[in-house]
Amino acid sequence: MPLPLYLLALAVFAMGTSEFMLAGLLPDIASDLDVTVGAAGVLTSAFAIGMIVGAPLVAALARTWPRRSSLLGFVLAFAAAHAVGALTTSFPVLCTTRVVAALANAGFLAVALTTAATLVPPDRKGRALAVLLAGTTAATIAGVPGGSVLGTLLGWRATFWAVAVLCLPAAIGILKGIPAGRVEEATGGPALGAELAQLTRPRLLLVMGLGALVNAATFASFTFLAPVVTDTAGLDELWVSVVLVLFGAGSFAGVAVAGRLSDRRPGLVVAAGGPLLLLGWPALAMLAHRPAALFVLVFVQGALSFALGSTLITRVLYEAAGAPTMAGSYATAALNVGAAVGPLVAATTLGTAAGNLGPLWAGGLLVAIALLIALPFRTAVAAGRSAEVLR
Repeated sequence: MPLPLYLLALAVFAMGTSEFMLAGLLPDIASDLDVTVGAAGVLTSAFAIGMIVGAPLVAALARTWPRRSSLLGFVLAFAAAHAVGALTTSFPVLCTTRVVAALANAGFLAVALTTAATLVPPDRKGRALAVLLAGTTAATIAGVPGGSVLGTLLGWRATFWAVAVLCLPAAIGILKGIPAGRVEEATGGPALGAELAQLTRPRLLLVMGLGALVNAATFASFTFLAPVVTDTAGLDELWVSVVLVLFGAGSFAGVAVAGRLSDRRPGLVVAAGGPLLLLGWPALAMLAHRPAALFVLVFVQGALSFALGSTLITRVLYEAAGAPTMAGSYATAALNVGAAVGPLVAATTLGTAAGNLGPLWAGGLLVAIALLIALPFRTAVAAGRSAEVLR
């Protein structure tokens, strides 16, 4: 894999830390800004909504922009949003900064995913995606738990400052390592209208929907892990970081395995990982009061969630091959529809008899829906590097 791809992954690490870090900070943010934990969970959805709206919009605008300056501008805007978020005492302002950060993140990912695809041979898109997602999984292993510890010791605002500072070396790496050409020049793609028309293809919409549902299950459960650790399992607040490390380590393992299979054997990942992921969330809900079981299942669910999710998002990139400058935005939008819907669905379960475990049950339900939809179209989902439009 080329060095510029790893420089992009460094920026994804900073952005992934921000996207996932709220899982360990929600209780403190809720207390500091005088809102409920469920309301604070809206911060995750606000970020995801910004990503959904921003990904296709910014990708369309950035088609004729220089790749290097676009990526650099997005990273700096992302850092500035976190600086403002660290200073504010208003929950609505904090929500606004999350949307702004998401727009910057969406633009970055849309350009980065497209750029990454041009840096590798056509049949290695899955491997390239795995390298980029390694930045996200590294964030769940190191960045998010580190942010949780920092938030516990110095307050949640310190974590926001840390993310802003983390963007600076990523910006330098982009400035030094990414070619300056335009995205449109790199891909030699068709007109924007033709690329947007790809969204009418049933097979593309299918894999986007499945990717969104699996990611919704991941975020529904992951966002509200902190109360499960401290209240259900009865562990000290610092153990939240340990659980996040385990989830991140699992996600890293899942992406590593899926990265080698998603190009040629996506059906194997879906057939093996889907049912196991479905069983895992209810199992975690029933055994979360036992710390040992909690630790093991969190690792396993992290691996399965990211293996299945990254495979489906790779399918989005292949199915959107006719939209070379917009494919990254379609993948980003699919990921973040799930990231927006998941926490909102999970938040509605917190006031039920399930309590803190409600989000885990919601995660299982969302995976079940995804598998029920995928079953009649399993041939399309399992297709290799190229596929024909569904009739």
